[in-house]
Amino acid sequence: MSLVKFRNRRPWGNLVTSNFFDNDDFFSNPLLSNELWNTQLNEPALNIKETNEAFEVELAAPGFSKKDFEVTIDDGCLNISAENSHSEEEKENNYTRKEFSYNSFEKRLQLPDSIKEEDVKAKYKDGVLSFNLIKKEEAKLHKPKKIDIA
Repeated sequence: MSLVKFRNRRPWGNLVTSNFFDNDDFFSNPLLSNELWNTQLNEPALNIKETNEAFEVELAAPGFSKKDFEVTIDDGCLNISAENSHSEEEKENNYTRKEFSYNSFEKRLQLPDSIKEEDVKAKYKDGVLSFNLIKKEEAKLHKPKKIDIA
């Protein structure tokens, strides 16, 4: 007798109780993997790049508009949240079609002390929310000064 790993997680939660969904072939499909259905991973992708003058932060958030975002700085943290919903209804002779969606996320980034909080700039374009976090003068890297030897 061999041991088989028990998979308690299902892609649609407890709504689906059929043993059909325990089939290993079903879970091996990357489009239906647990990672895509895990609510813990419902956060947008984030890129952070450091330059001499600033930190550049990019947050992938397609499907939102500028008015859907709320961005604040509080207690040394950059707080980003977004929420949007959409509903559509179509009535025909013998049927009614209703569609709706709701998306939201929250992200909190601890800012280093070297950031000028009053100069933080944000822009949203093509599904990417970008921030430019300017460093304080004393935090910028200075080029080494060459000293001539006599």
